[in-house]
Amino acid sequence: MYDDTQISREIANRFDLDRRDFLKFCAAMAATMGLPKGAEAQIAQAITVKERPSVIWLHFQECTGCTESMLRAEHPTIEKLIMEIISLDYHETLFAAAGHQVEAAREAAMKKNWGKYVLVVEGAIPVKDGGVYCKVGGKTAMQLTKECAEGAAAVIAIGSCASWGGMPSTPPNPTGATGVGEFLGKPVVTIPGCPPNPYNFLSTVVHFLTFGALPAVDDKGRPKFAYSRLIHENCERRAHFDAGRFALEFGDEGHRKGYCLYKLGCKGPETYANCPAILFNDVGSGSWPVGTGHPCIGCTEKHIGFEKPIHALANLENQRPPAGYPRVVEEQGAGASIGALATVAAVGGLAIGAGAKLVGNLGKSESDQDSGKQG
Repeated sequence: MYDDTQISREIANRFDLDRRDFLKFCAAMAATMGLPKGAEAQIAQAITVKERPSVIWLHFQECTGCTESMLRAEHPTIEKLIMEIISLDYHETLFAAAGHQVEAAREAAMKKNWGKYVLVVEGAIPVKDGGVYCKVGGKTAMQLTKECAEGAAAVIAIGSCASWGGMPSTPPNPTGATGVGEFLGKPVVTIPGCPPNPYNFLSTVVHFLTFGALPAVDDKGRPKFAYSRLIHENCERRAHFDAGRFALEFGDEGHRKGYCLYKLGCKGPETYANCPAILFNDVGSGSWPVGTGHPCIGCTEKHIGFEKPIHALANLENQRPPAGYPRVVEEQGAGASIGALATVAAVGGLAIGAGAKLVGNLGKSESDQDSGKQG
């Protein structure tokens, strides 16, 4: 057993951090995964004492955006991740070696860690025409995936392409691009996103390292700690949705004021992810689409991202504006709905001034709103 002094020394030597800052990192990991109080101690013990898990990382039909996102992680930085938390034994993009040397390193790592390594797949797997549309080291993506999955303790599909086909699988899908789980015919952990948040991947690996098992997942294989809540529920513009304030065109007054982007096609109301909760790469609120003024495209959902038109309205999963506010899709010039008028009437004399203002707003057309005439 390691005592506190030994652990503190190990932290200083491996991570160049003092114990306090390291425990803050572990606490953040525990919070991200929704673990109970005290779990940070288990995480700290696992990271400092246990043997680093071997990771085999394959690249297929993708843009390398998932890896690029990992390169910009700050807690920990990429060199700390691959040198101190995991043992990245095969990764085409990050390896200094190439060709036969890289493939030999992969085979040696698999043999040494058979039954214990983590397989990470980035990119879709083309299955049409025997998989000839993607080859690495003389082997098709199909061959490599089967070969590497056979001895893996866990398989993780990172990014939307690996999770369910993503961009390469959009119609007419000429290469037969498919996700890892569908290709293998068995459940795998999927971390969709284009790109996914690097901390969702890191938290998944840390969970495996700490508890010897992958985190709980939903029916799509996504870790529940990251994909159990709608983006809409934690969105910084949610209050505007509830109040019936929407941007109607890019650059209009509502857009400049930060109003809800639902009418511009935001898929937040039907997309499950933690983007607004943890943001991206430690650069503030402007680090995710809605924070920069663009609608969410639903990239973490199989039949939304890359299939549903970007500016098509989202299906409202479980959220509705209150009855006393405009309907989400108010017909142009239609005035107030019966339900809304009844609600306004019910509040009585104490709210008559506010009610009159509301009725006036409800009766205005979208063109009026767009021109800045909304009260």
